[in-house]
Amino acid sequence: MAAGSGSRRGRTVLILVTAGVLLVLAVALLAPVLAPYPADATGTTDTARILRPPSSTHWFGTDELGRDVFSRVLYGARVGPLVAVVVVAVSLLLGTTVGLVAGYFGGWIDEVFMRVTDVFLAVPALLLALALATVLAPGPTGLTVALTVTWWPWYARLVRGETASVTGRPYTEACRALGLGHRRTLIRHVLPNASTPLLVQASTDVGGVLLATSALSFLGLGPQPPTPDWGLMVEQSQNYFTTQWWLGTFPGLAIMVVAALFFLLGDVLRDRLDPRYTPRVRP
Repeated sequence: MAAGSGSRRGRTVLILVTAGVLLVLAVALLAPVLAPYPADATGTTDTARILRPPSSTHWFGTDELGRDVFSRVLYGARVGPLVAVVVVAVSLLLGTTVGLVAGYFGGWIDEVFMRVTDVFLAVPALLLALALATVLAPGPTGLTVALTVTWWPWYARLVRGETASVTGRPYTEACRALGLGHRRTLIRHVLPNASTPLLVQASTDVGGVLLATSALSFLGLGPQPPTPDWGLMVEQSQNYFTTQWWLGTFPGLAIMVVAALFFLLGDVLRDRLDPRYTPRVRP
C-alpha cells in the first residue's frame, strides 16, 4: 500500500513538473499576448514611470528607462530558456552521433573519437565557453555556439558507454547475423536501448545550460541591450540593487525557478525510467 502511494506521489510530481515546464514554454510563445506592455516601451517622456516599485499597474515595477519589468521578464523566457534548449538539442545530436559510432564500431574509430572528446573535456566547461564567447560576436548565436562546443562531449561519453554495453548483447549479434545494415541496427536497436540516460541527462542539462547562459549574459557576452534577457537584466540592476530591489530580484527568481524545474524534471524522470529504481517505502 505504501509502495503504491509512493508511486502515485511520483506520478503527481511528474505531472506537476511537466506542467510547469509546459507553462514556461507557453509563456515564451505567448509573451507578446501576455505582456501588458511591449518589452522596449520606455517611459522617458514620463518621469513618473521611471524606477517605480511593484504596483497594480506595474506588477514587477519599472526600470531606469521606465520599462515594465514584468513584461520584460515574460519576454525573457524567449531568450535564455530558448538558448538552453537549442544548446542541449544540438549537443545531444552531435554527442549521440559521435558516441554511437565510437561505441558500436570500437577499434581505432573509438580511439580517435574519444581522444578528441577528451581534449574538450580536459578544459573546464564554463571556462572554455567563456573563452569562446569572448572570441565570438556577443549575442544569442555566439552564446549558443560557445555552449554547444563545451556541452556535446558529455553526451558523447555517456552514449559511447551505453552503446558499448548494448553492442555486446545477443540481440545485436543477431542483427549482424541476419545481415541488417549498421545504420538500421544503430537506429532501431542500439539507440532505443541507450536512450533512457540521455533523456534524463538532457532534461537536467537544460537547467544547467540556462545558468551558464545567464552567467555569460551577466558578463556581457550574451544578448545585448535592449534585449530582455534575464541574465542581462540582473547585470543592469547592480547599481540599483540596494534601493530598487525589484530590478534584479524578479529576473533572478525567473532564472532560479526555471532552472529548478528542469533539474527536478530530470530527477523525476530518472526515478521513473531507471529500471533499478525502487520507490522509497515509508515505515
